[in-house]
Amino acid sequence: MKTAATLADHLRHAASQTPEATALIAGDQHWSFAAWLANCTALAADQQHTGQPLRATGSSRQLARLACAASLQNRPFWPVDRSPRDNPPTTALPAATALIISTSGSEGRPRAVLLSAANLDAAAAASNQRLPLGPGDLWLNCLPLYHIGGQSILWRCTRAAAGVLLHEGFAAEQVAADLARYPVSHLSLVPSMLALLLDSGARPPATLRHVLIGGAALSQTLYARATAAGWPLTPSYGMSETAAQIASWQPADGPWQQGQVGRALAGSEIGITSDGRIRLRGPQVMLGYLNGGGPDADGWLTTGDLGHLDDEGRLTVIGRADDMLISGGRNVHPLDVEACLAAFPGVSDVAVTGLPDPLWGDRIVALVVGAVSAEALLAHARLHLPSAALPRKMVFLDRLPRNPSGKLERTTLRRIAAEAAA
Repeated sequence: MKTAATLADHLRHAASQTPEATALIAGDQHWSFAAWLANCTALAADQQHTGQPLRATGSSRQLARLACAASLQNRPFWPVDRSPRDNPPTTALPAATALIISTSGSEGRPRAVLLSAANLDAAAAASNQRLPLGPGDLWLNCLPLYHIGGQSILWRCTRAAAGVLLHEGFAAEQVAADLARYPVSHLSLVPSMLALLLDSGARPPATLRHVLIGGAALSQTLYARATAAGWPLTPSYGMSETAAQIASWQPADGPWQQGQVGRALAGSEIGITSDGRIRLRGPQVMLGYLNGGGPDADGWLTTGDLGHLDDEGRLTVIGRADDMLISGGRNVHPLDVEACLAAFPGVSDVAVTGLPDPLWGDRIVALVVGAVSAEALLAHARLHLPSAALPRKMVFLDRLPRNPSGKLERTTLRRIAAEAAA
């Protein structure tokens, strides 16, 4: 196994060992590892090193170049989704900081996650072992490069001397076209992207070995639909704080059930706290947050996610602890209700939230996308859910509010539900 620890080290190694191999494809432009190293080295020479993180926005290709250029300068890189208007951070960064990722803020105030090269390298090594990746492989990257999902693919592929087929965001037609055009071996998607690909009629090529699914909950219905069409899905669990994927399910784990994300990647540990929260420890767990906080003194990071482990160490994610509703004195998690409703024919997307209610505590509200009737959907729910979990109101929408990572924007859901109730 290589001992190089930074993105720049891996890029130099790949350029020396496989100079003519494909490093990056973006649109009609192709770069070998030697050409990509030269391009990024020239960019690094043009970038003034102010002692502050290199904070930047731009296209996916620009952010990929800047990620490598910052590493060549031994400088932290902070990709953002819009032009930064605030001042540089005044808090001193840990010396090991290599990448700063702003979390989505879908569950509250966004925070800046500090990751070291060691974190990122350990995550890439473990992922490349779980989903074997090597020279000649090609990973189609249609995830935003200001999120950890997109950045982690750069690390995995550069470490393995594999190529990246870089898209400027997700467009189902373009992904389908490039799957037919190039020998793609790996693909990362969030569930909403997978659904759009299936709706477009896209077919998986024979070269495709792994479709890593993360970022949001994958429904049983969508999993069944995709695997029946031949898509080799690998449901996973991870977050910015763990440099992306830290657990993933494999076919050897047995028939997949909703919420299952398999075992921890090599070197990492998963535990469950007394109140059911998932906690994580290992070399890919972050240094901390920009404004303080992070792993405890023993290295454990306690997340806001609920889950349980089976006797074989396989993790099932139940959902966010903050999302738990109390209806009729009973705990109801939106994911359980969403899974039930999503299985009904005609439902293409669904989300569940709660509104304050003097009788129920939380009144369950379902926001539904699809050509179905409220009466038929409620009749289906009555067959599968306890009374406390039944939706008391259904709101039909053209689409659900999701961020670029595919996560539901729960705050917006509650606002939409409240407006509909009013």
